[in-house]
Amino acid sequence: MVFIPRIRRPIAVLLLIVSLVGSWSASFARAQQELGLEPLTIETTTDKHVFQVEVARTDEERATGLMWRKFMDLDKGMLFDFEVERHVTMWMKNTRLSLDMLFIATDGRIATIAIHNKPYSTERIYSGEKVSAVLELLAGSTERLGIAPGDLVRHSMFGNLH
Repeated sequence: MVFIPRIRRPIAVLLLIVSLVGSWSASFARAQQELGLEPLTIETTTDKHVFQVEVARTDEERATGLMWRKFMDLDKGMLFDFEVERHVTMWMKNTRLSLDMLFIATDGRIATIAIHNKPYSTERIYSGEKVSAVLELLAGSTERLGIAPGDLVRHSMFGNLH
């Protein structure tokens, strides 16, 4: 039998806590890291709206999304590239900002929109039909700008730039 003095137990617990905090800090730093910005335009029946968006292309980028972000400018957003058309499910876990989600078909047409999604919610948000991308904008943007299903999103991802 090996005797471990009681003094070592608190040190071991402290080391475990420091390790966990370090791991959480690294995840938090990754989540806060912004991706490069790319231009994106939404054409409505009456106007064109230009945004600068981060594009989440990898599984890790899509899983992190806008988690833990404290703010986002009105002309910014995040575009999630799912590469192939499929039914998409999103959520707001660890997301502080209320967001509008635009579910986009492979040709760039907005299929459906989910507005004013609740921060931190783990409730599932469904695309309703097959899409290849999702654009997240600050909540209220679609109403404010008159963006609706059927409007066209222009971005290099959809091959519809002119």
